[in-house]
Amino acid sequence: MAGRGDNTRPKPGTQVDVEPFRRALTGCIRSIAGDSEIEVVFANERPGLTGDRMRLPDISRRPTRQELSVTRGIGDSMALRKACHDDRIHATMSPQGADARVIFDAVEQARCEAIGSMRMDGVAENISSMLDEKYARANFGAIDKQADAPIEEAVALIVRERLTGRKPPESAGKVLDLWRSFIEEKAGREMENLSGAVNDQQAFARVVRNMLASMDVAETYTDEEAEPDDQETQTDEDQPRSQEQDESTSEEDAGSDAAPSEENESAEEQMDDGEMDGAEISDEEMSDDGDEDSETPGEVKRPNSPFDDFNEKVDYAVFTEEFDETITSEELCDEAELDRLRAFLDKQLSHLQGAVGRLANRLQRRLMAQQNRSWEFDLEEGYLDPARLTRLIIDPMQPLSFKREKDTNFRDTVVTLLIDNSGSMRGRPITVAATCADILARTLERCGVKVEILGFTTKAWKGGLAREKWLASGKPQAPGRLNDLRHIIYKSADAPWRRARRNLGLMMREGLLKENIDGEALIWAHNRLLARPEQRRILMMISDGAPVDDSTLSVNPGNYLERHLRAVIEQIETRSPVELLAIGIGHDVTRYYRRAVTIVDADELAGAMTEQLASLFDDENGRGRRAARRAG
Repeated sequence: MAGRGDNTRPKPGTQVDVEPFRRALTGCIRSIAGDSEIEVVFANERPGLTGDRMRLPDISRRPTRQELSVTRGIGDSMALRKACHDDRIHATMSPQGADARVIFDAVEQARCEAIGSMRMDGVAENISSMLDEKYARANFGAIDKQADAPIEEAVALIVRERLTGRKPPESAGKVLDLWRSFIEEKAGREMENLSGAVNDQQAFARVVRNMLASMDVAETYTDEEAEPDDQETQTDEDQPRSQEQDESTSEEDAGSDAAPSEENESAEEQMDDGEMDGAEISDEEMSDDGDEDSETPGEVKRPNSPFDDFNEKVDYAVFTEEFDETITSEELCDEAELDRLRAFLDKQLSHLQGAVGRLANRLQRRLMAQQNRSWEFDLEEGYLDPARLTRLIIDPMQPLSFKREKDTNFRDTVVTLLIDNSGSMRGRPITVAATCADILARTLERCGVKVEILGFTTKAWKGGLAREKWLASGKPQAPGRLNDLRHIIYKSADAPWRRARRNLGLMMREGLLKENIDGEALIWAHNRLLARPEQRRILMMISDGAPVDDSTLSVNPGNYLERHLRAVIEQIETRSPVELLAIGIGHDVTRYYRRAVTIVDADELAGAMTEQLASLFDDENGRGRRAARRAG
């Protein structure tokens, strides 16, 4: 392909049929990624990769060679990421610090692109064009101070140079030169090992972690950091075991770690005084797992929660729960203020409503299409089948024929949207999150799917009453979580959307957004879902970063909250019937969650939420059809 300066266009007034180019590019992407199921779309939106759906920039009617080469470069970059990158390894090896993670992510992307560049000259040219365009748009050529030069781009550039032998694009300016001496002086020795590990993501990540440690931006990598994710991998391999095999473990393990059975999925989180439909159940009968597993309508069993004695097992403590609160929007605000805040929210996002609404309509069409309303015919009771009345005319002795509609696969479903209400979400992220939650609740309600909208934050900055009590107690060592939680119910699953709509305006209230303790919020939302009677439960976390609480982290290890969050996620993903997925806003949450997507801009949140939910229902519908075929 031609370089950046080649902007050759067709003659004025002529248009080019770009459809053959789109088809050819789609085929190349699928070939490089090694996945024939990838869906490639071209749109006037930010490029992105969500699951098996790749979004590329739309092509103009009279494209230049440079434009086509940049588009191919973006497609090649995403395809190589799909083919050469493992999210689980990346999450395991990723460092904890925010600055270190940014560098680590940039270098991993450089590794994926370098693999393709070393193997295919055409891919190398396309990626060079893409990078040239990227740095030109970011105006890197105007950077002349090290303080203004992003170190993550400098490290990615020098890694790419070492692996491929290609010099940085001219549009990158002095960014690499400003950092080169520092990087080579600090991490030059470790960089010598990059080429030999380029095809092994885990070995490459170890080298990068050593580089970051030498540059004093991350801690030295130890094998102990891999233990939680190694256990995840082992759990995944063991997961196909039958329920009988799980129950063959010791009674002690079964009582605390085993996943709830299908019969217990509809159990409520709590029961008052052991009362169940007027019949009193003794503790012995409740703990006897080997007895009857009836599904008598109206019967409620205590759920075997995956979080029984959980905090003790993962060495997580709470100094006091005395000042924590779970509160509804109406309790925090009077009706007049809620109406005012809701009007402010609508005004802020009036220009985005149309785009988000179209995405919601697309989700609704996909869900409604999956319902595939089918009927059973020739029944003795049900609705009279008029199509078979001709039988009576031909033969009056024929009996009447009735039909009955079959239930849909996913109708008995509840979705919880758990929204980070931390201070870092202030501004555009929280307004877009609130609007998307509003529209998704309305859309899913139309499709017969119940939706619960929850938020989590703290009551105060830097500890609140919990910290004051700790100070009054003489500052005991290792107090654990040291702040007052505030968990907010914006919309319960049983509340209709029209009644809860104004509650979402509360997110616009000045002073509401404070700290975020994600692990305990996930447990809270998860346990609320376990108490629901629906057969399928989905929990979606929307967050823009790792858990942060200055009061807690000032008196505990720096990774205290993050370690707890990882343990909670692992517990839900491996030992709970709840399906967990996450969306990170400007933050790579794939290092925490198995099923996750990261978006760069808050404007992408609507599309990410709808795509993630639609893919879940697509998977469920596909399993239902396969089961039906096997039954037939």
